[in-house]
Formats: sequence, C-alpha cells, structure tokens
Amino acid sequence: MAQDSWPSPGHNSRAVTDSEYEQMASRFSDDGVDGSPAGTQVVTAGSGLTVTVRSGVRASLRGHAWYSGTSDSTLNIAANSSGSTRVDWVVLRLDRSDWTVNAAIRQGAAGSGAPALVQDLGSTGVYEIPLAQVTLVSGASSVTVTRAELYAGTRMRPCTSTTRNPTPRRGELGFETDTGRMVLWTGSSWTRVFDNSGIVSVNSTLSTWSNETESVLEARNGSVHLRMGSFTRLGNAFTGASTSRLPVLIPSDYRHPTRDQYAICYITGVAIGRITIYSAASTTPGQAFLTQHPDIHTGDSVLAGAISWAVS
Repeated sequence: MAQDSWPSPGHNSRAVTDSEYEQMASRFSDDGVDGSPAGTQVVTAGSGLTVTVRSGVRASLRGHAWYSGTSDSTLNIAANSSGSTRVDWVVLRLDRSDWTVNAAIRQGAAGSGAPALVQDLGSTGVYEIPLAQVTLVSGASSVTVTRAELYAGTRMRPCTSTTRNPTPRRGELGFETDTGRMVLWTGSSWTRVFDNSGIVSVNSTLSTWSNETESVLEARNGSVHLRMGSFTRLGNAFTGASTSRLPVLIPSDYRHPTRDQYAICYITGVAIGRITIYSAASTTPGQAFLTQHPDIHTGDSVLAGAISWAVS
C-alpha cells in the first residue's frame, strides 16, 4: 500500500473520517480533565445509588472535546447483593459507535477490586479514562466516591532562564536552552527538576589566604554539592574571637536563597573550626567565613570539608 497523509488534496478530496481525525488529533493534547487535583472533584456521591457529575467541567479524550454541561448530571449505580463489596469506575468514555464522549460507569465484579479500564485502539470499541471510583458494600443503599480524575498535562516548553512563560499553569515544564535546566511550575513558583552545572570553580583570590587546593561545586537537580579546598594563612595572625573571610565565593545561581550553611574544617594543631557560607539573603551573599576557630597564626592551614544544600 502506498504512503498516505491527511488532510490533503490527494486523500479523499480532503475529507477526513472520525477514525482518521482521532489518529491525527489524539496527540494534540493529553487525555484528561482541564484543571488540577487542587480543584473541586468532578464526581460526588448522589442520592441513593447514584453519583453526580459536576457541571462546568471540560476535558479532552483522544482529541475529542467534552463538556459536562451547565447543570449537574446523575449516573445510576447498579445495586449489589452479592455478599461482597464491589468497586466501579466512573469514567470518561469515547464510544466509537457514534464518536461521542460521555461520563459513564465501568462496573466491577464484587470482591475483585476495581475493574480494568477499556482503552481500545483503532477505529472501533471504546476508550476510557478515570474520573472516580465508587465503592458499594453489599446490600448498601448508598455509595462512597473516591476522586480519581486523570488531568490533562502541559507540554514542555523551550525557553531561556529570562523568558519563562509569564502565565504558567500548574505542572508546566520548561527547558531553558541557555542553562540546560528543566524547571516546573508548582502553582506558586518555578522549581528545578533537572540541572547539571558540571564542575564549577569557586576560588576567590584574597591577599590574606592562599588556595592550596581548588574549591569546586556541582549542581544537580536543584542540589548544590560543594567540596571546599585547603587554605593557608598569609596575612596577620588573629584571635579566636575574630572572623575571617576565606578565598571562596559561591556564584549567585548556587546560593541558598534564605539560609546560611555551615561546614566543619580542620585547622593546624589538630583543631576543629566552623565555616559559614552566607545565603543570598545575607549582606555578604555567597561568601565563606571562618567563624569559629582557635587562634590563627600566619602559615596555619585550614582543611575544609564538603557540604550540600538545596537551591530553588
């Protein structure tokens, strides 16, 4: 059979069947309800053996739009006298016999848990996605509804770190072409899902200290991993009551937004000290200071450890 494509002049004079439309449109958007689990549930328990499908809900299924209408609708649940609890699905169903999408019930077998959803491919059959689970105890005159909506997602959008979508939707992903980072909108802020900085040198030249071993960091998936080097005192001696800046500077992208970080270090004379790495919110952002220590003399060495923290 020759290759084919549609819509095109050479394919049935541009006429497209329902099946061909589904094949073409099923990946236009993800299957699911428009919204998020933070919104009002779509299906609730109704009176007696019924469930209520909320009005004003929109969804997409295999490229077909669905609207629940301007008023609530009711679906009947079959009685259960089996002696065992039964679990049904409330589904959104594309029925290819008439190419319509409707909320419907996929009835389960008593004692067997929730039934499998039917997702036929091709040009016949039905395709279902979940809206809720209905639990019906044997002999009960009412039902229990557990929400289980499948929500339509959002696609990953290429952008830069300065041109992210200004009006994102919850769950939206962006790939920053200038940084190589993948970011996700939580509903209130962007958070890093993936990033890999490679090895970044954070040495900073100071006249009072020398860098004997390079200080480096790597950022991976929203976490910064810093391995500080070793430093030798070149300047004057100072007492344990003083602080001294060390030759390390954390770049702005890798600073903790609000919290200072603390690292242990070893000092000449088998002594222990503490290094404070200041947050982006401090007056000395990204700088590292020797803040707790014995008296330091010219020629003393500081061997710093490793530390990690999260970044937004």
